[in-house]
Amino acid sequence: MKHILKLNVNGEDHEVLTDIHKTLLEVLREDLGLTGTKKGCDLGTCGACTVLIEGKPYLSCLTLAVAVQEKRILTIEGLAKDGDLHPLQKAFAEKGAIQCGFCTPGMILIAKAFLDEHPSPSEGEVKKAVAGNLCRCTGYAKIVEAILSVTEKI
Repeated sequence: MKHILKLNVNGEDHEVLTDIHKTLLEVLREDLGLTGTKKGCDLGTCGACTVLIEGKPYLSCLTLAVAVQEKRILTIEGLAKDGDLHPLQKAFAEKGAIQCGFCTPGMILIAKAFLDEHPSPSEGEVKKAVAGNLCRCTGYAKIVEAILSVTEKI
């Protein structure tokens, strides 16, 4: 059964005619063409599909799109402002925290949500914050370094 969903994604309102059973991940990627949010495990264990809803991290593969109508949804595409990368995006590039890039969007969004609530975290707190997002390339050291480097600039 198709349903019209009203979604606010990256500050823009969208009306999408889609199947009512679709996850937010599917709607973002298939209906809105926002492919920055990655489909990894599709089971909620890897974190590649992380988006922010009302500023809080959610696994979009486990979230029905119908459940988040008219809430503010932020994807990696909405993080840059007027063509300027967000400080976390810059730090990930500068510190070499990106290798294959598959985990990067979810990792950056989880870091943003964490830093919004904890602007001066310890290294251990950063490690704990990103522990639910799997990275098979970097070993996390550069990711933690990138996140901590942003806190120094704040």
